[in-house]
Amino acid sequence: MPTAPPAGPPDGPKGKGPTVSHPRDEAAGRPVPVLLAGDDFVLNSLLLEALHAQSGPSSWDARTLELPWPHVPFGPVAEVDEASGSEEAMIEALAGARVCLTQMAPLTARVLAACPELELFAVSRGGPVNADLAAATAHGVRVTFAPGRNAESTAEHTLALMLAAMRRVPHAQDSMRAGRWDSGFYAYDATGLEIAGSVVGLVGCGAVGARVARALHALGAEVLVADPYTDPAALPPGARLVSLPELLASSSVVSLHARLTEETAGLIDAAALAAMPRGSVLVNCARGGLLDYEALTAALADGHLFAAGLDVFDEEPLAADHPLRSAPNAVLSPHLAGASRATARRAATMVAAEAGRWLRGDAPLHCANPEVLEAR
Repeated sequence: MPTAPPAGPPDGPKGKGPTVSHPRDEAAGRPVPVLLAGDDFVLNSLLLEALHAQSGPSSWDARTLELPWPHVPFGPVAEVDEASGSEEAMIEALAGARVCLTQMAPLTARVLAACPELELFAVSRGGPVNADLAAATAHGVRVTFAPGRNAESTAEHTLALMLAAMRRVPHAQDSMRAGRWDSGFYAYDATGLEIAGSVVGLVGCGAVGARVARALHALGAEVLVADPYTDPAALPPGARLVSLPELLASSSVVSLHARLTEETAGLIDAAALAAMPRGSVLVNCARGGLLDYEALTAALADGHLFAAGLDVFDEEPLAADHPLRSAPNAVLSPHLAGASRATARRAATMVAAEAGRWLRGDAPLHCANPEVLEAR
């Protein structure tokens, strides 16, 4: 439920045509009705702070809607995916609003039909999967998103999983918590691996992969990159572009950073894992669909792989009886590589910046349905 009664729409046209009128009636000094549909990660307080930093408190008439994510998992809402909350709550909270800032709120055809004043729906995620883009375009609503908001966090989490798997940190912690002081970890066959001097292969070198590459180079690794869309001249210092077969055959650590597309789905299958050197390590903080997890579990069980660090899975949440949970030297986290306080603040800042551009009459920086802009 909204925390304040919805404000009435500002004076002026209420139509949903492609031409966006100036959002404020300067003569009347009326602030713009805006809905902040935050959750327990991208907080409404962060959204409000970022919005006020963009344009000042007097520019906005803000009301809030609290969404239950992450305590209640996201899921499909009507025709959209990975959303939190309900159409009914959104329709009530959005009444009269011209702008909505959110991470997870559903923007469906039903919501759009019930909220004709809405002009901007700014999603603080790398992709607006919780918005029906076709319906938004038909209603003249620009939908924006926030690419790269969690690149720093995901790169750091990748390194954390990589180091934890290579140095067997969870094994040591489990031993300590059990009351032991296990000097057997110094036995040669039980010791871990070092990044310095290792060949580390990155499958994909976008915003996250490039950050990981720079950190690995600083730690003394030889960095290989397999990415058909990367310009060799734009590679981070110390990285070398190679084919995927060469990367798999040469790397003692392979980390996945590719987008999930029809081309990359199942890219690292049983044959690709078999092509990696025995005793190597695989890390995936990108997308579960890139990897054959059944083949990975087998490669860990028979010792072909030394370890794996995994934040994403082909089915989420991971089943309680999934064999990966007991696989040798598998370091697992529940899809939280992008979870940092800095990411939440950055996400709020990015959507607030889009609201500021809208307020000034400027084009959005990241628009998911540019047809709305082209029709102006």
